[in-house]
Amino acid sequence: IHIIEALDELGIKPVAIAGSSIGSIMGAGMASGMTGADIHGYARSILGSRAEVAARMWRSRPGTIAEAMQGGIRVGQFNIERILKAFLPEPIPRTFDALKIPLKVTATDYFGHKLAVLAEGELHSALAASAAIPAVFRPVVRNGCLLIDGGIYNPVPFDLLEKDADIIIAIDVVGAPSDAERKHPTTVDLMYGASQLMMQSIIANKLQQSRPDILIRPKVSKYRVLDFLKIEALMAETAEIKDELKRAVEKALEAHGGRQGEKAI
Repeated sequence: IHIIEALDELGIKPVAIAGSSIGSIMGAGMASGMTGADIHGYARSILGSRAEVAARMWRSRPGTIAEAMQGGIRVGQFNIERILKAFLPEPIPRTFDALKIPLKVTATDYFGHKLAVLAEGELHSALAASAAIPAVFRPVVRNGCLLIDGGIYNPVPFDLLEKDADIIIAIDVVGAPSDAERKHPTTVDLMYGASQLMMQSIIANKLQQSRPDILIRPKVSKYRVLDFLKIEALMAETAEIKDELKRAVEKALEAHGGRQGEKAI
């Protein structure tokens, strides 16, 4: 959110956006025309209230036993499509072609063993697939493919924009295992930390092949992927990245000869 606010303050409108998991959802908000302030205000109004979150989660429950059993019994797995339907802001349209900025959403084709880049058709199911964290959310079936979290194959998909923009900004919010609060990791901590290490390995390998013009890494390691109720603390602790991005953009423009060229996240 801070990144989008900083771009707004700089007067920069991306020509293209790519995102994985939570990045795809933030990207969809920006691509739909929402400002950073819009997204920040909406997130605070919803995630800052436990009662509101609980009410929306209740609305996302299966309406019938048949819906609950759809796809078989999966203990502990939530239906990410129903959850997003309850939480996505109204400005985010149902289809890609209704967006104001081109958007590429990544997911992982589980049986196809490959990256899936979604850029047309139904938008909400694409966002759900991109954020379908294994063991937490049910996979999403789209066009005959079983799709899960896009971060498994491409956590920070800046490479998808290399032909679309003069300046590419990449935001890495994957984080890494932190001992700040949990000296003795639980089984869940170990599973989540292992996934972080896997994704950081993928990112490191990508950076050896090519680098974005700007890479920003907010300090989010002490937060888990589902710590959304801690939005106030998270926003406060990462506020410094706004100025970091602005300085990086100035340097990138100087490196490009001062041209006010096209830019993309």
